[in-house]
Amino acid sequence: MLKRKQSSRVEAQPVADFGPDESLSDNADILWINKPWVHSLLRICAIISVISVCMNTPKTFEHYPPLQYVTFALDTLLMFLYTAEMIAKMHIRGIVKGDSSYVKDRWCVFDGFMVFCLWVSLVLQVFEIAEIVDQMSPWGMLRIPRPLIMIRAFRIYFRFELPRTRITNILKRSGEQIWSVSIFLLFFLLLYGILGVQMFGTFTYHCVTDDTQPGNVTWNNLAIPDTHCSRELEEGYQCPPGFKCMDLEDLGLSRQELGYSGFNEIGTSIFTVYEAASQEGWVFLMYRAIDSFPRWRSYFYFITLIFFLAWLVKNVFIAVIIETFAEIRVQFQQMWGSRSSTTSTATTQKMMRSSVFHMFILSMVAVDVIVAASNYYKGENFKRQYDEFYLAEVAFTVLFDLEALLKIWCLGFTGYISSSLHKFELLLVIGTTLHIYPDLYHSQFTYFQVLRVVRLIKISPALEDFVYKIFGPGKKLGSLVVFTASLLIVMSAISLQMFCFVEELDRFTTFPRAFMSMFQILTQEGWVDVMDQTLNAVGHMWAPVVAIYFILYHLFATLILLSLFVAVILDNLELDEDLKKLKQLKQSEANADTKEKLPLRLRIFEKFPNRPQMVKISKLPSDFTVPKIRESFMKQFIDRQQQDTSCLLRRLPSASSSSCDHSKRSAIEENRYIDQKLRKSVFSIRARNLLEKETAINKILRACTRQRMLSGSFEGQPAKERSILSVQHHIRQERRSLRHGSNSQRISRGKSLETLTQDHSNTVRYRNAQREDSEIKMIQEKKEQAEMKRKVQEEELRENHPYFDKPLFIVGREHRFRNFCRVVVRARFNASKTDPVTGAVKNTKYHQLYDLLGLVTYLDWVMIIVTICSCISMMFESPFRRVMHAPTLQIAEYVFVIFMSIELNLKIMADGLFFTPTAVIRDFGGVMDIFIYLVSLIFLCWMPQNVPAKSGAQLLMVLRCLRPLRIFKLVPQMRKVVRELFSGFKEIFLVSILLLTLMLVFASFGVQLFAGKLAKCNDPHIISREDCHGIFRINVSVSKNLNLKLRPGEKKPGFWVPRVWANPRNFNFDNVGNAMLALFEVLSLKGWVEVRDVIIHRVGPIHGIYIHVFVFLGCMIGLTLFVGVVIANFNENKGTALLTVDQRRWEDLKSRLKIAQPLHLPPRPDNDGFRAKMYDITQHPFFKRTIAVLVLAQSVLLSVKWDAADPVTVPLATMSVVFTFIFVLEVTMKIIAMSPSGFWQSRRNRYDLLVTSLGVIWVILHFALLNAYTYMMGACVIVFRFFSICGKHVTLKMLLLTVVVSMYKSFFIIVGMFLLLLCYAFAGVVLFGTVKYGENINRHANFSSAGKAITVLFRIVTGEDWNKIMHDCMVQPPFCTPDNSTYWKTDCGNYAGALMYFCSFYVIIAYIMLNLLVAIIVENFSLFYSTEEDQLLSYNDLRHFQIIWNMVDDKREGVIPTFRVKFLLRLLRGRLEVDLDKDKLLFKHMCYEMERLHNGGDVTFHDVLSMLSYRSVDIRKSLQLEELLAREQLEYTIEEEVAKQTIRMWLKKCLKRIRAKQQQSCSIIHSLRESQQQELSRFLNPPSIETTQPSEDMNALNQDNSAQPETSSQQQLLSPTLSDRGGYRQDAGDAGKPQRKFGQWRLPSAPKPISHSVSSVNLRFGGRSTMKSVACKMNPMSDAASCGSEVKKWWTRQLTVESDESGEDLLDI
Repeated sequence: MLKRKQSSRVEAQPVADFGPDESLSDNADILWINKPWVHSLLRICAIISVISVCMNTPKTFEHYPPLQYVTFALDTLLMFLYTAEMIAKMHIRGIVKGDSSYVKDRWCVFDGFMVFCLWVSLVLQVFEIAEIVDQMSPWGMLRIPRPLIMIRAFRIYFRFELPRTRITNILKRSGEQIWSVSIFLLFFLLLYGILGVQMFGTFTYHCVTDDTQPGNVTWNNLAIPDTHCSRELEEGYQCPPGFKCMDLEDLGLSRQELGYSGFNEIGTSIFTVYEAASQEGWVFLMYRAIDSFPRWRSYFYFITLIFFLAWLVKNVFIAVIIETFAEIRVQFQQMWGSRSSTTSTATTQKMMRSSVFHMFILSMVAVDVIVAASNYYKGENFKRQYDEFYLAEVAFTVLFDLEALLKIWCLGFTGYISSSLHKFELLLVIGTTLHIYPDLYHSQFTYFQVLRVVRLIKISPALEDFVYKIFGPGKKLGSLVVFTASLLIVMSAISLQMFCFVEELDRFTTFPRAFMSMFQILTQEGWVDVMDQTLNAVGHMWAPVVAIYFILYHLFATLILLSLFVAVILDNLELDEDLKKLKQLKQSEANADTKEKLPLRLRIFEKFPNRPQMVKISKLPSDFTVPKIRESFMKQFIDRQQQDTSCLLRRLPSASSSSCDHSKRSAIEENRYIDQKLRKSVFSIRARNLLEKETAINKILRACTRQRMLSGSFEGQPAKERSILSVQHHIRQERRSLRHGSNSQRISRGKSLETLTQDHSNTVRYRNAQREDSEIKMIQEKKEQAEMKRKVQEEELRENHPYFDKPLFIVGREHRFRNFCRVVVRARFNASKTDPVTGAVKNTKYHQLYDLLGLVTYLDWVMIIVTICSCISMMFESPFRRVMHAPTLQIAEYVFVIFMSIELNLKIMADGLFFTPTAVIRDFGGVMDIFIYLVSLIFLCWMPQNVPAKSGAQLLMVLRCLRPLRIFKLVPQMRKVVRELFSGFKEIFLVSILLLTLMLVFASFGVQLFAGKLAKCNDPHIISREDCHGIFRINVSVSKNLNLKLRPGEKKPGFWVPRVWANPRNFNFDNVGNAMLALFEVLSLKGWVEVRDVIIHRVGPIHGIYIHVFVFLGCMIGLTLFVGVVIANFNENKGTALLTVDQRRWEDLKSRLKIAQPLHLPPRPDNDGFRAKMYDITQHPFFKRTIAVLVLAQSVLLSVKWDAADPVTVPLATMSVVFTFIFVLEVTMKIIAMSPSGFWQSRRNRYDLLVTSLGVIWVILHFALLNAYTYMMGACVIVFRFFSICGKHVTLKMLLLTVVVSMYKSFFIIVGMFLLLLCYAFAGVVLFGTVKYGENINRHANFSSAGKAITVLFRIVTGEDWNKIMHDCMVQPPFCTPDNSTYWKTDCGNYAGALMYFCSFYVIIAYIMLNLLVAIIVENFSLFYSTEEDQLLSYNDLRHFQIIWNMVDDKREGVIPTFRVKFLLRLLRGRLEVDLDKDKLLFKHMCYEMERLHNGGDVTFHDVLSMLSYRSVDIRKSLQLEELLAREQLEYTIEEEVAKQTIRMWLKKCLKRIRAKQQQSCSIIHSLRESQQQELSRFLNPPSIETTQPSEDMNALNQDNSAQPETSSQQQLLSPTLSDRGGYRQDAGDAGKPQRKFGQWRLPSAPKPISHSVSSVNLRFGGRSTMKSVACKMNPMSDAASCGSEVKKWWTRQLTVESDESGEDLLDI
């Protein structure tokens, strides 16, 4: 799907060079500047400069004082080098003068600016060494631009082997798309910012103690934890006794102390909305809003914010990057390298090639991995250096060393290192050999040991191919990794110089800390904490600038950079263009093979002997009709007869076994020959008839084309750009002529050698296409034969096995009860009414509702309603209100079981249980239905009163929670969602294996390095374990949002706890299992910051590299693999993965045309009156832009909350009233200009009218009431009007349409997510409903009810601290109170249950389901936002068609009569224009297509647009196989019928003229007979019209008639061209003009009346004889009849004539 862009042809243009022009003129007097080693030295110096600026911080100099002088020396050296280079370039180029002067070259200006920054930095450092300037002063910010010199090290690679204009256009277009999507994101940020301001306002009300005094708020005055509260008594959270709800801002706290997040005004609100949209910390904002405002308001705002901004709008960035990357993929293929084979070409010895040797080595690697994974922490006193694991490692290292030596001995060292795999093995051998050295054991060399697990990938060829497909070629992914690392280094150095002097901020004191902070922002984990700490440190003045800096970096890093990794993965998963059509054929053939066989549950009947039911005749055959004998029954006797004949032959003495076998073979061959002959004869008759018709029509068309070419009808016409319809029409005509090989010898005469070569290549190409057609037809025939064979097999089983297709082997096949059950089960709503004449389906008014009702059967609708009611009943269950003890909840349980029992009985009686073709258990859905029913039935019959924890009864209750999954089985679209999830299970499984391998490598390394080292005393002042005893006072974290400072003598709240020496609470590396769990949490990018900090503080700073490398690999590559694989599988399931570029663009065009609608804009009034002037004003672009600006200006009024108590609200509302009157004036002007009916046609106008009407109502209520409700209504009206901005901006409209259509297409995916969410919520209530509160399980987040469980799971979907919630649900004694009697009396968790519950939920929802949304957005983005050159029909073409349709459809009904299509086609201009002078035949084809497909009735907007779309594309390239065959057959039929109609019309005109002129001639004869009887004979025999040929008598006429078949064999055809200007008859005005026939010019004779008409008939029929004077002179009626029979004979000959190569049939009609 993703290779939608056509690969551009690389013209002979200069390659794009965006790098510096380092090759200066050869006559330069300074030679050293052109030396290559100078260029390399300067690039190395750029890297040294970045290293120097990274070390230049006050804290670094404080820790390492000599570095101050080292950096000074380095900067001085670099300054001299770069200054000398700058002076040399200025001398050679010139400073200002000249075309290539220094200041005119962009790279020279950049280099000069870097030199200037280097001088400034050096001077500043001199002042700092001299202590003139303090090192902590803000002057250090002057070094901020210095890290940009890193560009000098890599700009040499900015050269591409492509035309510069092409690269520039790609970059420009992608930049425009990113800018447009950024504007779209800003629109939603502004929208939700305004909503946040008006719905919430400030979060400054907190619960404080009753003795809190204004201006003296401390940590001890706040509740623990800090809690927000509401002023209103009926909403929000109310403070407990001893506390009161107070506004901390009124108590004297500043804005910096209160924090910067909130909805105080529009700026802060947008900042808060962006934080929430990043899915980091949003849930705590929602909890604050829940405590301060009504609950529904908070849920609505934040859930929709996450859905639209985080899941839909931000994923559009991924679509932009993928589209842009797909476009440049082919262009950069040579630079990145191609995929080559991984196998080595070197010949190996026999042992090296043996599979036994490879399997032995791989098994040893597996054993080594298992041994390494078995390592665990045995305590501090255990000596780890020489244990059994060390000895095993030594043994394995020696074994693999010997393997490497053996391979080197067999292959030679050169042949060995020629393979990349052998290089990797050699690296492992060297590393592991060093690792077993005692001093290096359990050091960083452990990486080499654990990396041996990578060799196990070669065990599975599928896994090996998948890995190579993703990561090869490595230059592409490696370039992206290098770019990411360089970006991190540059941004870390910039941030370091920006914040290193800020006091009370330790995140940017040194380069390692700055790098960790910027890397943390890249992974989005805790990036809000980094930004908040920096904002609090820099102060209120610089906070907005710093916030914008971090947001821009976060936006680029998370939305663009990570999207690049997704694009690379998807590109690697993409098939080559040449393989796609082959894959399409193979897939179609595979589908045909799968339909041939019956399911295994039905084929089991073939194992039993046949027992056909015989018919006993108890009466005479004449008494009743004998039923038809079964074919399978007759086959038995035929086979038996053949067996008897063979046996008889065996009994004959002269017949040996060989003769018997020979006779049997000959009989079989004879039968086969007869069968093939019969089939071939039938097929040949059909094919010959079709071929004759096709040949005749194509011959007529070719004759027209050749005649126009030879007569020069195209010459002398002005040059004009041909429309795409004309181009495609001529392509198809040429393709048909080449395919049938028409007149190749004569057409090629006079052409050059190059033209002949091109024609030959075209002929070969079209013959290949014809071969593809035959293959497609064979596949279609194979499908039909497979279906027929399957039906025959099923029918034979039904005839020969009496128990086949009998439900439960009891109910008969045609039993009345079964028929009744079938009627009940299959009853369905069907409101589609068809026209009895045309058979077309009529569109009803409520067809969408009717389609929804007919989606499933009535029985399934009943079960859907019953299941939903049962799920609603289950939502009221909780550990404190259980179904076992609540009779009201048991009612729904009984109803569900009873209804499901009835449903299953009806379906089993109608379709069978298992051994029937349409059995209930025929797929996984049926098994799930039976399982859910049995679980519900067992639970209803058992209904246990006491359910112990971790018992079978609790497991039964958990399985009962799968009940919502019944909806997946009942709704077909939900089953499709399940298929989309599980059809790509293989690729998802392979990705999971890769990630598990990565986790195993790092887990083994972590166990060997960190086992037992992470344990520490919980008292930070205690270092040794011996001193870790007693108790100590621990401080309590009161609030994360407030920034209060401790007053002198004040202590934070805390309590006394015992000292404990233990591992961290949530993770450890004591064994591989715990390490794998910790790394799985880190892989989800949650909790990795805590792991990093613990490792750095307890093991050492150098070991922080471990976790950063793992996070980088997991984040940048691992998680993007899931995104790429899910998107690729989605495309494959939709059939777009195997589509070529043209086919994909055609599918996009069809989808785009389905959504296109007629314009709802009435035409301009005809006169120039007042309405016309109003129309011109309202349609002027300046007027539209002014209205858009006014809408934005009115929206700005909502920058602060409209509160009735705030005096600012009144003037803001008054200004809004003024804007409302302006919009009333706008609507009035539009109504006057368009008329009320014309104004009402547009949905946008209706929306504007609705909002304006609400605005008028608000104005009236506002001045009448003036209370809080009117202010709320006024704000709602402004928000509604703000949505109209999207309709006024084209880009916003397309992007909004992308989001809306994505929502529509992902409706069932969202419903599926909710059903899974509901199942997990019910199970969470059973498993964790009574778990005690912990770090994240609190009064907001818990599983006490299904509603709260859903909110917790929605939080987990976004990844917000899901791992901490999981660990809270794992709590075990002695930290909880167990109870073995019932699970609702204990507050303990379930360790194994929590592990499976949370991990499975997070993987299914976050890794798979959410990525399906990304796939839908990517698909729809290309649908609506592709550029003009990437579209088959551009937006301008569609707009032009809409305008023309408006002109023809004057009633604005969306349909027009068929005869109006001709007028519409004639009005089209531009690329859709049909030139009647050149393409009259195409015009007739298009008109007849509309008449044929719609039977002369009305045609819709989409019907005509679809016809134009088919005619505007090359169907050979754009259409898929089945659609291509159907379309070609339709077009051929249309061409045949149009040719018939044309000939028929022409013949009718000819006959009409013959009759008219014969009647005229007969009347003249009658008058002359009366006057001059003696001259009758002379008058009835006039001279011939042909001056070059004398008249012939009757004998010559008879001879000519006898020779007529011979002349017809020379293909003297009618030429019914529709493009000739002269028409189909010779007018009276042309009588005197010379006539041309076969190169001869003929002049008309003087006597005209009879001879002209007859000779013209002879002329068009191609005969060389003269007129048939005797046959028509006395009896006109008999003459007409004879002419009609002659025409009929001629038409028969035209359809049976063979192709002619002579070319003498060119006729001038």
